[in-house]
Amino acid sequence: MSVRFVLLSILLVFGSFGTQAQLKPLDAELTTYSYPFPVKFHLVNVQRQEFKMAYMEVTPQKPNGKTVVLLHGKNFNGAYWEQTAKDLAKNGYRVIIPDQIGFGKSSKPQNIQYSFQMLAQNTKGLLDSLGVTSAAVLGHSMGGMLATRFALMYPEFTQKLILENPIGLEDWKRWVPYQSIEQVYANELKQTQAGIKKYQLENYYGGQWKPEYDKWADLLAGWTIGSDYPKIAWNAALTYDMVFTQPVVYEFDQLKMPTLLIIGQRDRTALGKANAPAQVKDKLGNYPVLGKEAAKKIPQAKLVELENVGHLPHIEAYNRFLEPFLAFLK
Repeated sequence: MSVRFVLLSILLVFGSFGTQAQLKPLDAELTTYSYPFPVKFHLVNVQRQEFKMAYMEVTPQKPNGKTVVLLHGKNFNGAYWEQTAKDLAKNGYRVIIPDQIGFGKSSKPQNIQYSFQMLAQNTKGLLDSLGVTSAAVLGHSMGGMLATRFALMYPEFTQKLILENPIGLEDWKRWVPYQSIEQVYANELKQTQAGIKKYQLENYYGGQWKPEYDKWADLLAGWTIGSDYPKIAWNAALTYDMVFTQPVVYEFDQLKMPTLLIIGQRDRTALGKANAPAQVKDKLGNYPVLGKEAAKKIPQAKLVELENVGHLPHIEAYNRFLEPFLAFLK
């Protein structure tokens, strides 16, 4: 790594990112944060508790009779699908965008056993309530793990599966030491605006930050200065444990539907990488390798590799993401 790159990264993190004082505190359910489309709530009963599951629905002016479900990543919520949803609707698709419980504007459970099966059931219940009988399912990052679990549980419902830089293409627990939920919680409490953006700069964007990325990092950072943050941090630790301990990679060969993998090649995201032994740390999150391996495991897979793109193709290189996505849907 060149000295120039290191200096540029430092300037980005501590210079143009601004200070924490510029942030606005956000509560657990983002009540003061505006989403791009009207938000509705679906009630779910899980483990003898009732929670609110937020979602948005975008309807086309000229429907083609098909539905697309967009599933967000762990450090995100449904709001970042705004442009994707608009373009899908222009092409005739009905679009459903849930915030999973524990994320975005949905409830933040404090005493719950998280599983991808539970989140998939909640999503299916929402879709049933909306009269959706089949759909294409797109999952980004953690949403890719959830979309995979959903497709495995509901193969007849899932017409097509799209995985955009999904995490879980490798089983981190084979190399990364396990951290208890209490340890993860303690680390979550240390999160700061600068730390969040430094992580995203290095892992998501390959050292190439643009001003339009700020709002997604600052949304997380706004939580860290709000009074609800201990509640959010504990919930984040619970969902981290779900992601770390419930791999889907061993079941890729069971997927029956046509599947599109859209893989930004600069992505280096891997859970717990910082805690991994030195000899394997640089091998984790190698998406150019992981994407090819996943495509070989999935029976009806098509792989689209996006050079010089990181973890969020639909944010960083939108047109290059949208073109193969729409072509695959048609």
